[in-house]
Amino acid sequence: MEKKTRTQNITFRHLAGGLAGLFFALCICGQAGLWNTAPAAYAEENKESVSENEIKYVERTSDRVITDDDRFDADEDLLYYMQSLEVRYHLDEKVMEGLHKLFDSAVYYIANTEMSLTELWSYVSSVKGSMDSAATNKLTQTTSEFLQVGDNWQTPVVSYGQGVSIVLPIVNFGTEELNNLIVEPVVSTLVTEWPFEPDTTNYLQTEPFIPGCQTKEAAMANRREFTFHFKTRSDVMTGYYPLKFHISYTKAGVRSEEPAELTVYVKTVGKPGSGMIGGNGQETSGSKPRIVVTGFETNPAKVFAGETFTLTIHVKNTAKDTAVTNVLFDMQAAQEGEDKTNTYSAFLPTSGSSSVYMEQIAADTSADIVIEMTAKADLAQKPYVLDVNMKYDAGTVFDLTDKASVSIPISQESRFDTSIPEVVPDSIEVGSQSNVMFSIYNTGKTTLYNVQVKFIADSIAEASAFVGNLQSGNTGNVDVMLTGAAPTMDDGIVKLEISYEDDAGNVTTSEKEITLFVTEPMMDDIMMGDDMMGDDIMLDGGEGGKPKVGLIVGITVGVIAVAIAGLTVFVKLRKKKKEAQARAEELADLEKDL
Repeated sequence: MEKKTRTQNITFRHLAGGLAGLFFALCICGQAGLWNTAPAAYAEENKESVSENEIKYVERTSDRVITDDDRFDADEDLLYYMQSLEVRYHLDEKVMEGLHKLFDSAVYYIANTEMSLTELWSYVSSVKGSMDSAATNKLTQTTSEFLQVGDNWQTPVVSYGQGVSIVLPIVNFGTEELNNLIVEPVVSTLVTEWPFEPDTTNYLQTEPFIPGCQTKEAAMANRREFTFHFKTRSDVMTGYYPLKFHISYTKAGVRSEEPAELTVYVKTVGKPGSGMIGGNGQETSGSKPRIVVTGFETNPAKVFAGETFTLTIHVKNTAKDTAVTNVLFDMQAAQEGEDKTNTYSAFLPTSGSSSVYMEQIAADTSADIVIEMTAKADLAQKPYVLDVNMKYDAGTVFDLTDKASVSIPISQESRFDTSIPEVVPDSIEVGSQSNVMFSIYNTGKTTLYNVQVKFIADSIAEASAFVGNLQSGNTGNVDVMLTGAAPTMDDGIVKLEISYEDDAGNVTTSEKEITLFVTEPMMDDIMMGDDMMGDDIMLDGGEGGKPKVGLIVGITVGVIAVAIAGLTVFVKLRKKKKEAQARAEELADLEKDL
């Protein structure tokens, strides 16, 4: 109730002062003769009051909260300033109407806002500046201090050819309700002014009202959000574009002649070579030099977990006429770990510092950042992000920042081991089969894809086994029947060719050996010998059909001799096989110890 009374009192004073000021201006501008013919006694009569006004002291800087008297002084000061502009520039009716709107808006704001004395007179100075602009430009300027973009606005990021929905939060910080709002973006066909396809359909948004509020919190709670759907131009430039929105409204039954204007920014990513557009979402004019990452390389080219490598990052100052100085690059690797209490950086600089300093990068010039880093030994096989944070100065602008990222692929050494193969039996005849069984263990940290085993030897028929994919720590089993194809003519070695692919499809092959002897079928030889011997006996029988005893004895002895010779060869080969198997077991034990 007290606030309402204060407002009414001040408004009455303003009304009275305004009428007096208007009469004063009309007398000077349109009726100069009236002033010139005024009697001298009038000036003499008011001399004392004028003198008192000239020597009146008005306090303008203090942290104390303003009073109604302070408000009256500020209103009076603005009124006289407005009147002086009317007289000085001989303003027409349209411009004068704009000045009075500025004045009325300021009076309303001063009457309903708690602030310090210093803040009051700072505001008065800003209103005077607006009045100056309105008078010198001879245009009606509409203030919109009560219409602002909400604090929840976040600058969207869009890429060329991409669709985007932009939500514009509008807040009424005034205490009066605004009605029949119309919100419309300012569209342009120029790619340097508008980042979206210039389609003007369905862009206009309306809102019945936004209530007035006494506090900022209430104003934010009663904000209105307007959603606009755009498609980014294919030739959009990279940088920050200002998006301007015009807002028309009705306040206290009076329609705004000129719409209020709100500006937000959108960050765009254009095609390579599309060019840069200035602005960082806070600048009102001019462009900001930018440092961009144009590429990187590592030495060695393929980085394995646990290895040290040299990283070279190529950067460029894209500004055409401005050099950047005091450039500080800080490389921060992605955090890895199973939980928040057990995390670490994927890459660690060998020097202990992740920062690189450059004194200067000239305009439109490239430079290289070189740093030696070590990849953690337990990293999984995948790309890891390294953020490049940049801080630099450009001319009279200091502490500009940019950020870029590179992805460094990390590889893991693929490793596997096998159990000792079981060959049952380890000696077969031609046409017979032997069972070979063993396991393959993935002892590395990366997946082995399409694991398969081929068995190669002249003495066996071609054979293979497909195991499939083996995840890290998993086991695959091989169980194959090998068929004898020809007698063994060597040490009985059969090669095991084990192959697999990595995630890029590259094939790796490793070889192992087993021992398997293949012999001729012994029973067929003996049966053949018996048949021949029988035929010889029957054909060459002596008197009375009796067999030749000497021939029988000779054949028998020959067969026994051949058998003994074959047995001797078999024993020697068996001995070599056992020695080879013993050596293999010793090597396996040695590998496990290592």
